[in-house]
Amino acid sequence: MTDLVVRRAHDADMGDIARLCWAYRALLVERSADIVPGIVERYYAKDSYAAMIADLPRIHARPRGDIVLAEHAGAVVGCAMYYPLGPDGVTEIKRVFVDPAARGLGAGRALMADGRRRAAADGYARMVLDTIAPLTEAIALYERMGFMPCAPFYAPDPTFAPHLRFFDIVLEGTP
Repeated sequence: MTDLVVRRAHDADMGDIARLCWAYRALLVERSADIVPGIVERYYAKDSYAAMIADLPRIHARPRGDIVLAEHAGAVVGCAMYYPLGPDGVTEIKRVFVDPAARGLGAGRALMADGRRRAAADGYARMVLDTIAPLTEAIALYERMGFMPCAPFYAPDPTFAPHLRFFDIVLEGTP
């Protein structure tokens, strides 16, 4: 982990961010195909996902959001991003993903910790996230980092609701 750096993304990083987001989508397809067929197309249809990726700099714009990247040996290997969920001091962290070749370096934990720290510094009191049940490694990380199961913070499609997991954490005192 000596070569791992977490930093704020820049405009020049959009190619790496897009690559990581598409790899995240591919992981969702792989992990959900037999368990939750159709969930990726429902929430991440290719055309709308491509448009959303192009819009990430606006969606996660400062001062109310951010995109953070993990670099290892000079290469961008992971991302995480947050933005306001509403006017009540809640932020959602999204698209936390680490390239499979870089797993085991602590990048996921570092991205989550840095995102929490930045969101707390931005004045958020609570961070939420959602994931799918087959992403067991991500769920284990969230739980190790103190995230607790919570009620859905949006109205999920009833077909997929049993396969979604929702978590939150209070950001006060986040390092």
